[in-house]
This record gives sequence, structure tokens and C-alpha cells, in this order.
Amino acid sequence: MAEEYDLVILGGGTGGYVAAIRASQLGLKVAVVEKAELGGTCLHRGCIPSKALLRSAEVFATAKHGEKFGVMAKEVALDFQKVQERKQSIIDQLHKGIQHLMKKGKIDVFEGFGRILGPSIFSPMPGTVSVEMNNGEENPMLIPKNVIIATGSKPRTLPGLDVDGEYVLTSDEALHMEKVPDSVIIVGGGVIGIEWASMLADFGAKVTVLEYSDRILPTEDKEISKEAQRLMKKKGVKILTSAKVMGDTLEKGNGVKIKAEHNGENKEFAADKLLVSVGREANVKNIGLENTSIKVENGVIQTNEFYQTAESHIYAIGDVIGGMQLAHVASHEGITAVEHLADQNPSPIDYTQVSSCIYSSPEMASVGLTEDEAKEKGYNVKTGKFLFKAIGKALVFGESDGFVKLVADADSDDLLGVHMIGPHVTDMISEAGLAKVLDATPWEVAHTIHPHPTLSEAIGEAALAVDGKAIHS
Repeated sequence: MAEEYDLVILGGGTGGYVAAIRASQLGLKVAVVEKAELGGTCLHRGCIPSKALLRSAEVFATAKHGEKFGVMAKEVALDFQKVQERKQSIIDQLHKGIQHLMKKGKIDVFEGFGRILGPSIFSPMPGTVSVEMNNGEENPMLIPKNVIIATGSKPRTLPGLDVDGEYVLTSDEALHMEKVPDSVIIVGGGVIGIEWASMLADFGAKVTVLEYSDRILPTEDKEISKEAQRLMKKKGVKILTSAKVMGDTLEKGNGVKIKAEHNGENKEFAADKLLVSVGREANVKNIGLENTSIKVENGVIQTNEFYQTAESHIYAIGDVIGGMQLAHVASHEGITAVEHLADQNPSPIDYTQVSSCIYSSPEMASVGLTEDEAKEKGYNVKTGKFLFKAIGKALVFGESDGFVKLVADADSDDLLGVHMIGPHVTDMISEAGLAKVLDATPWEVAHTIHPHPTLSEAIGEAALAVDGKAIHS
């Protein structure tokens, strides 16, 4: 079977299905090829399930300390099976929603593994997609005018730390644990590692984080990283930075043991489970790139600012091109790619305007340059910081740790970056994102009247603090 399309998308994750919907809106005939489930990593193995677990952990931790709110409970217990059932029900509901959107947009979905073919009887150019169907049916041939590669990424591991699903896990396997382990070693103190450390500690596990860098969350502003480490330790998480894990020392059986080089010594660590959280690698293998002129460097597909590869009719978006490996970034890259191939003249994405979030407890969020990045780029930097402990709503909420920090150019007064750690900052960061898009100054942010009492007052106070004018500090 051979069928012609305006656009075929390899991968039905967040980037892929959003690109498909936008293409459908523009009147294109679209097909999506997905080897597993629509929604991809974000919906089934990443964003949504991990945040569902984090929310349950947060509620459990709050319930255990209900007395500080005057709520006395004789016994607070965790039913982890119900936690997992709630997680799955959320996934199922959202999955049905995406399936509905595909039908609404008249988008054909092929459940199978797609590979790009070279020039053939179907087309003089590379780009025909052969689909190995999950149901064993004969491979259909999809003949598109354009292709978008949105195959995403998978968890990376380290030599010697072979994932077995029992003792050594990545986030994929950890999401399906039947019970909370008594103790866990997490290799990697980046975003995913810290989210899991926070979650497991709140569920009652003894957590040790081994981070190779000299600080956890090394891509965040240093003050955010320092505060995050302090608050993780406050909840009982043991953190060792500048720790080089020695994969060849791994022992399994009735738990795990492993050694890490730290401060010139080889130290041994033992736990029930070991969670490897050292980043993700792009899914570029076995999808037919060798049949094209597409360039792959450092494991990711190379594109221009509109996500065209070296084959101008083949685009690539999301984790498979590296950069900011975030679901909302993949979605907007997909929209930009579709609008470009449809001659809609889109503007390139300005990644300094993209907000990023960490959903640990406390939450963290940021947009724009860190203070160090701004200085490295030659800016004359001024900053303003305001603590949540001076915000009435934070005290009412029962979470007053953390702060909001603004980074600005002292010469032009341009807002360069905003960084937050504290309650609900992942919801608050969009104000800072809008300020970046509108090229607002700290003065303009400060003179936006923030309602009282709200957590967002910290943003206005931090903006005032840039010029030493904060009211409540």
C-alpha cells in the first residue's frame, strides 16, 4: 500500500502531535507514525506521570505535618498502589484526548516503527516512509512532500550501570515501581535526578544523590542551586557533589552497592535501588538517516533556525535536535517547522524567552540568562532578590523557603533573566516569560500591581529590589 501526504511526522509525542494539529489547521493532509502511544515520553514516561507522583508525594508529606495547620490526624498512611492508579488514570484521560484531536483533525495515525527510505520508485528524493506495523500487517509506504522527524529521546546510562529494571533503573522503570524502596542512590543531580530525590524523600525513602559536577542543577543560577541543595538536605536527602561514580564497582543482589570517588577517596554506598539520571540521548538510530544527507553531530540532528535538515524537505524538532529538551519547546518547534514548510513566514524561536521548570518540592523555575551567563556575555549586571518568608501568602501557604531573583542590564535596564525557587513558582514563571517577550524593564514589572495577598508579590518586590527600592525588606 502506498499513500501520498503533504506531511508525514515520525513520532507522536508532544512535538509530533502538536505539529500534526497545526498542519491540519493549515489544510495539509497529515500522517503521524508512532511506534508506541500518542503523547510519547512526556505523557507516558516523563512529564505527566512524574508530576502525578510528585503531587501525591507532596500531599503525603503535607498530611504528615498537618498539625502545623491545626489539622490533627491520628495516622497517615501511603497506599502506593492507589498512587500509581491515580497516575495511570490521568495518563489515560489525556491519551484519549489526543486520540480525539487526531480524529478531529482528520490526521491518519499509523501504529508502528517508521523508517525513511532513500530515492526509490516511490520518489526521486529521500523521504518516503516505510512503516513496520505493530499489528503485523504489510508495511505501508507513505509518500510525503515533507517529513518532520520528532522521534524524541531516551534515558542515557553510564558504563557499568546496565539497567535491569530490578536493582538499576532509569526514570522509565522507576515510574512503574510497585512500592517505594526504603533507600535509593540517584546517580545525577540534574533536573530529573532532583525531582526524583524530592519525590522519593517525601514518600519516606532514604535518598543519596551522587553528582559529578561541583553543584547540583549545574545549569541553574548558582544561588538557586545553592538554595535547592540546602532545602534538599533539610528534607533528609544526602547530596555529594564532585562525585565520580565507578560503574565497574557495582554489586547487585539484595540491593545494590557502588563506589564513587569523592575528595580523593573511594567511598562505598549501598541502597535498595540505584536510579541512573544522567541525561537523555536522541533517538536517531534505525530511522533511515543513512539514506539521506541529514547531518548528525554529537548524537543530534543538525537543523537551521526553522528546523530544516540538510534535506530541505525534511525537518527535525524536539529532543532529537538537542538544545532545550522540554515538551513545550518541542511543541513550538513543531509549529514553527509546519508554518515554515507551509510558507507562513514564522519567526525563529528566541530560546532566551523560554521558561523552564523543576517540579521538586520546593519548585524551581527560570527564564533568560543566569547572573554568571550575563556577566560572561559582557553585561554590566544588577540584580534584585526577594525572599518568600516576607510574603504573607507564603506564610499562609506554609511554605516560605526560597526567593525570586531578577537579573538586569545596569546600562540599558533590560531584563535579562528571572530565577525562582519556592511555592508554585512553576505557575508564576509565565509572568516573567511575558516580561521577556515584551522586553519589559524591572521598573515595568515592579509597577505592575500584584494583588495582595499572593505569592506573585515576590516578583514585584524583587523587581523593586533591582534598584534598591523593595518595600518589605
